[in-house]
Amino acid sequence: MSTSEKPPTLDPVAARRWAARPLPVSAWLHEEVARRMQERLDVIKLQPQAWADWEPLRGGLQAHQALRARYPQAAVWQVLAQADEAARVQAQTMSAWWQPSRWTGPKVNAGEPSAGDVQMVWANMLLHQVADPQALIGRWHRALAVDGFLMFSCLGPDTLRELRAVHAVMSWPSPAHEFTDMHDLGDMLVHAGFAEPVMDMERITLTFETPERLQQELRELGRNLHALRFEGLRGRDWHRQWLQAVAEKGERDRDGRLKLTFEVVYGHALKPQTRIKMLPQSQIGLDDMRQMLADRRGPRL
Repeated sequence: MSTSEKPPTLDPVAARRWAARPLPVSAWLHEEVARRMQERLDVIKLQPQAWADWEPLRGGLQAHQALRARYPQAAVWQVLAQADEAARVQAQTMSAWWQPSRWTGPKVNAGEPSAGDVQMVWANMLLHQVADPQALIGRWHRALAVDGFLMFSCLGPDTLRELRAVHAVMSWPSPAHEFTDMHDLGDMLVHAGFAEPVMDMERITLTFETPERLQQELRELGRNLHALRFEGLRGRDWHRQWLQAVAEKGERDRDGRLKLTFEVVYGHALKPQTRIKMLPQSQIGLDDMRQMLADRRGPRL
């Protein structure tokens, strides 16, 4: 997939509907991935004076609180698309009125930071759920100050391979859209202006006693956003057929538990100083000039 293409099988309307759906809690797998991604921060020396968490409820509220504990003096931006979720996150992460940290601690901002306002952007398990990942990566690049860094994770192509196999055997549409390969994501980072992208991945296998418990986990993680998924609602008979197919044809471990594989992609990249190639006669746009001047002045905190 080239840097100009969208995920080929993702339905943008379905993605917007899922993004607008209220979430009761952060998914367990997202919290676990965030914990593992935080371990990668141990090798980064830069201590951000301000950082932004893109969709902290969907990425993991426990992880959000852990990051605030890691950077106790840093200002925070909580970037949430839904106003209701923003209010919930503010309420759940704000110190009690009687705690000094509520009045003397770093500022907590609701909304997307302005250009160059933060030294770290944190986006956990978000990129695979959006219809235009290149545009979102561009927003992350814009928010970062020069020499700031991006930390993100998302699902990769090998995710749900056991369930995809069941659907293929039953001649059903795919249970999920196709996820972008980490090498394509690295190309997107470079295309957006990031430098020194580092991409790696791991596979996490979850096991379940019953197909019902497996389905519950999937519902907490997201929805089928494939453009060719079943149209309309399926009935109870089909639901029973699906559970039976998973129970009989799903892959199991040595203990007889149903397996689901999740390929998790981790990405890290830096925002370099803006450079414009000078020719004998060059034209520099006003927006580029403003960005260069803003980079030299440093971030606004």
